[in-house]
Amino acid sequence: MCNLYQLEAGPDAIRRIFEELQRPLTFPEGVPNFEPRDIHITDRAPIVRAAADGLALVERRWSWPLATGKPLYNLRSEGRSFPGKRCLALASGFYEYTAPTDPKQKRKDRWLFRPVNSALLGIASIWRQHPEVGEAFTLLTAAPGLDVAPLHHRQIILLDPSDWQGWLEGSNADYLSRPLPEGSLTMAAA
Repeated sequence: MCNLYQLEAGPDAIRRIFEELQRPLTFPEGVPNFEPRDIHITDRAPIVRAAADGLALVERRWSWPLATGKPLYNLRSEGRSFPGKRCLALASGFYEYTAPTDPKQKRKDRWLFRPVNSALLGIASIWRQHPEVGEAFTLLTAAPGLDVAPLHHRQIILLDPSDWQGWLEGSNADYLSRPLPEGSLTMAAA
């Protein structure tokens, strides 16, 4: 499952992307100061969610602790409904891991998936208020698309930009079970 992703776009670039989609973005907590980086579980990262005056970008923790103390960073979407607290986690790429190709190698092989058109990825996510960590988000998962299936049996739900608004506003379309078309992602050893 996705336990590491990257974001190379800064706040101004993200704002421009949403303006091109004719969905202006506000920064209710001020424009965040984040650098391009890999985002790890428990890191704070930007998410976009619906707000009274349109769409808002805020930074929140990726994952909330379960009763066991383990972080919930991915959530299986099948058989669940998400009536509220939807958001988009923004990414330039995401990593998946496979067993090492070299038996002497101790670490798994890491693969970076990025959009072919170098666009920003919108990952279907939900956020919650947690008594220990405040507001936090988790990434939703489903069966993999054809680009990821050769390496992994699950993947994060990547929404087409045309579906971002519908997801955030709570529409119940089929986009959670509709992966991006084959050839939408490139894959490279990382």
